[in-house]
Amino acid sequence: MARVPYVDDRTNPELKPVADRIRSERGGKVLNLYRVLLNSPKLAEAWLHLFTVIRQQCQLPAQYRELVIMAVAVMNRADYEYRHHVPIALAAGLTQAQIDDLPRWRQSSLFDAAQRAVLDYAESMTRDIQVPDAVFEALYLHLDSRTIVELTATIAGYNLVSRVLEALKVDHE
Repeated sequence: MARVPYVDDRTNPELKPVADRIRSERGGKVLNLYRVLLNSPKLAEAWLHLFTVIRQQCQLPAQYRELVIMAVAVMNRADYEYRHHVPIALAAGLTQAQIDDLPRWRQSSLFDAAQRAVLDYAESMTRDIQVPDAVFEALYLHLDSRTIVELTATIAGYNLVSRVLEALKVDHE
């Protein structure tokens, strides 16, 4: 059970504009994450905007985006985030075997050099905050400045997602 109430946007006309945007940008429904966020309508609106940009308007390849989202979910033990992104990750080109190997990606032979650099960067950002120069330099061999900034925002953003989900104990739909 979530630690704060799930908001039913249909009982509060003030929430209609943001709830309608959530529905239009997130497959026609308001997921439990957004039902929790609707306790603060302005925050829910800003959150929607940020994650719409991250997921739909950046040039970062979808495979790298979903790889780091899944890796962050695994590292943070954020099951809600993990379950929601498995089908998206598969559609982006990751394999189920790669997803299954994320907890032991360093020992796995299923990731190429670019994916390994992306995973190393995500792990450094998530676990240590400060990224060693060697990790960043390895990443720069595969991505340009724009996509590195977008990757960094994606990793940071999905650490935010998992922390909110876990702190508030948001339930699966």
